[in-house]
This record gives sequence, C-alpha cells and structure tokens, in this order.
Amino acid sequence: MAVCTLHFHGEAIQKASSMNVILPHKPDGEGPFPVLYLLHGLSDDHTIWCRRTSLERYVQDLPLIVVMPDGGRGFYTDAVEGMAGERHIMEDVIGFVERMFNVRTDRHGRAIGGLSMGGYGSLKLALKYPAVFGSVVAHSGVYDMRRFSDAETSAEFKRLFGPTPVDGPDDVFALASTIDRGMLPAIRFDCGVDDGLLPDNRAMHAHLEKEGIPHEYAEYPGAHTWAFWDEHIQQAIKSPWRTRGPKN
Repeated sequence: MAVCTLHFHGEAIQKASSMNVILPHKPDGEGPFPVLYLLHGLSDDHTIWCRRTSLERYVQDLPLIVVMPDGGRGFYTDAVEGMAGERHIMEDVIGFVERMFNVRTDRHGRAIGGLSMGGYGSLKLALKYPAVFGSVVAHSGVYDMRRFSDAETSAEFKRLFGPTPVDGPDDVFALASTIDRGMLPAIRFDCGVDDGLLPDNRAMHAHLEKEGIPHEYAEYPGAHTWAFWDEHIQQAIKSPWRTRGPKN
C-alpha cells in the first residue's frame, strides 16, 4: 500500500490542484480496482482525511483506491460567480485518476463519500450523476439550501449558488425528486445525535422515504467531530457494495 500526493492542472478551474491517493498493495499487478472519491469539509483540504483519521490503516487490506481531492470552499459546485468546482471533480479529478491508475470505469466501480460540505457534495454528485457513481456514503452532511440565505453567510453562498438555491440544480432534495428511478445509486448516510446538522439529515431521510428511494440512514452518539468521522468511515469503506458490483 502507498499514499501519494499528486499535483495537476485542473482545466475546469484553470489552476493547479492537488489530491491525496491511497493505493492498494499491488496497484499494477491486480485490478482494475474500484475507487472511492472521498471529499473534505468546508475548512479543510485534500490532506485532512489522512491527517485526522486512520484511513490508511482501515483500507490496508481492501482492494480499493481512495482518492481525496482538494475542493476548496466551493461546495463541489459550479459557482455562479467563481470556479467550476463540480466540473473539477467530474472532469479533472476523475479523468486524471482514470488516466493514471488501473481502475474500474463502470458506475459500480466508482463510489463517492465525504463529510459535512463533502457529505453534501457526495450526495449531490451521486444523485446528479447516477451513471457515474454506483454508491454514495455521506457523513454529517449539510443539505438544507435554506440555510444559505442566512445573513452571516449569504454573500459567500450567493456567489456559489445564486440568490435562490432552493429547488435549483444543486438542491439535493430536488435532485432526489427527479432522479431516474432505474439508475439509483446505493445511498448510505449518517449523523451524530449531537451534531448541529442533525435536522438536515433527518429531513433528507424523510424526503427519501417520501420519494420511495431505498437508502440506509443511521444516527449515532457523537457530534460534528473527527472522532465521529474516524469511527464511521470504517463502516462505510467495509460495506459490501463498496468493492463489489456488476461491471455495467
């Protein structure tokens, strides 16, 4: 197993970008490998999952490549005013990984996950691009677009999402309502019972139930902390659908 930091030019964002990648023991002698794209939160970068969790140890026996890209503060969204964060993941990051490594390129060979801002980003991208991702696992996600009109944060988020983000192209509730039911990814998400984003997660769970979309949702002791994410990423990466699935 190896952990590497890669620097490359992101065409979608027109600047240099970085990613951390965890490779299995024999990346060239076996495979192709499934890939988990793992997204960070608002205040962090591509290094945080390796620095604040034991992720490297947790995946050491799995035939899995983990890719942790830098998403800045952009909510993995093509900003109304700013960089194309969504295209960066979908085109730059995935394109680079699939050129560089021996990976599966079918939807069941790609999973996406993340925490907080990355929880939102992973669920949004999985719902928006179900032909690309076969599964998603999100932790402590921020999902309610109404919070982005808060007076303290409205300037930054209006530049990202525009003045009316609810029901827009980046609203996970709207995406869940309109997704092709024949292309649903496997959905799993969780949140701590002392997390300030618990209402968002409960609302997302209720919405998916109302829409009749199969998913796994769990609440556990804990808050919006690395102790919580370090514990529950272990469950996510060891789920059977994380590394198996038909190649179509």
